[in-house]
Amino acid sequence: MTVKSFAKINLGLEIVGRRPDGYHDIRTLFQTVSLADELDFEPAPDGVLEVVGDDPAIAWDRTNLVHRAARLLQGAGETTKGAKIAVRKVVPAGRGLGGGSSNAAATLLALNGLWGLGLGPVELSRLARGLGADVPFFLKGGLCLGEDIGDRLTPLPDLTPLPCVFLFPGFPISTPSIYAGVDPSLTSPGKMSKIMRFLESGDFGLLENDLERVIFRAHPELERWTSFFREQGALLSQVSGSGSAVYGLFPDTASAEEARRRLPGTSDARLATTLPRESYWAQLGAGA
Repeated sequence: MTVKSFAKINLGLEIVGRRPDGYHDIRTLFQTVSLADELDFEPAPDGVLEVVGDDPAIAWDRTNLVHRAARLLQGAGETTKGAKIAVRKVVPAGRGLGGGSSNAAATLLALNGLWGLGLGPVELSRLARGLGADVPFFLKGGLCLGEDIGDRLTPLPDLTPLPCVFLFPGFPISTPSIYAGVDPSLTSPGKMSKIMRFLESGDFGLLENDLERVIFRAHPELERWTSFFREQGALLSQVSGSGSAVYGLFPDTASAEEARRRLPGTSDARLATTLPRESYWAQLGAGA
């Protein structure tokens, strides 16, 4: 069984407040994109869970989200069935694209089918929340409003698919380190939401990522890349989530390809497209 595991971008991110547990409440728009890993699943003897991957920078031991998702599903389904899981990475880790979270969600979906557990969407979503704030989104796909820590989701009507140029810097960014640097002045639950105004107007120019104030202080080169994409005609250019990936969302394929061609001296840039919910589910594959 082979399952695709798609990436996401954040179309804007607003800091709403700081919680007693130290986490931040946010408001964001999650959007799936066509950039995807692939996960192969094979049955294994009872009690055997084996996870391997082709990215040596990622730990593929019991701490990996794929391994954790499989063990969590075993417990919820009261099964000792095993699996061998091989991950082919395309979505780089630590770039704000949700690659690990997407892998975890794909594992829940695939093994639920492979093991014949029959767990429904509500139970799978509960398990996903136990794995991480972004994981539940990948059980929805398309365009969703994310609130609280990002795990309270409202599926929204899909936008018209748009080409997206990604720039992947040669370094990851630690999400906790970025949130630790958030200025308390940003945590104002009563401030006007530009995301909600965007949903009313469709004006991409309204959208902002509040985390960029912290990110750009540490990595000013990322601000230069967002400016470059806007100069090339991007409807929207931001760091996705806490970074480090920078994306430019373009009105048509020709302008996206031209922007990619003009990128000066970058090491890793790729072209993808936003993925509506119906296309997302059609392409997940193998019973997902």
